[in-house]
Amino acid sequence: VRQLIELTKLEYEKREFNNRTFNIVELEKEIVRTSKVMIDEKQTEVIFETPDKIDVFADDMYLSQIITNYLTNAIKHVKDVDGEKYIKITNVTVFNTGENISEENLNRIWNRFFKADEARNRDDGGSGIGLSIVRAIMNNYGNDYGVKNKPKGVEFYFEVDLQSGQ
Repeated sequence: VRQLIELTKLEYEKREFNNRTFNIVELEKEIVRTSKVMIDEKQTEVIFETPDKIDVFADDMYLSQIITNYLTNAIKHVKDVDGEKYIKITNVTVFNTGENISEENLNRIWNRFFKADEARNRDDGGSGIGLSIVRAIMNNYGNDYGVKNKPKGVEFYFEVDLQSGQ
């Protein structure tokens, strides 16, 4: 319910973000650390291909929601492909090995309550609004976001404003 209320506020009111400069790599690593139980249950690993520090100017609470939603989706959908099973974080992208998203669903996944495979997602506890929240946050920032099918998996991305000088 809280997520739905927040989504509505993001969609229908211009949100005031508490932007500040912070290291997004530290935030990503903390989110992975707090997701360790789910990662271990899926018997997968998370690979970081990032520098140690990327300073961004944004609201860390909202970026945390985006990264958490992307990572949670990656964990839910990671599968072994040709003997490889992993999640890779590269700057502001999250990739997981597994099935591609059908072309017809690539845009639909950003809609409220949409789940690409109802039978597969029924038991995962997801609400179907996580990616809608990502869309609403990025629309408020005016920054790009999306998903790309890649060989052996799927990559979600978003843009964030770098701190001056980077």
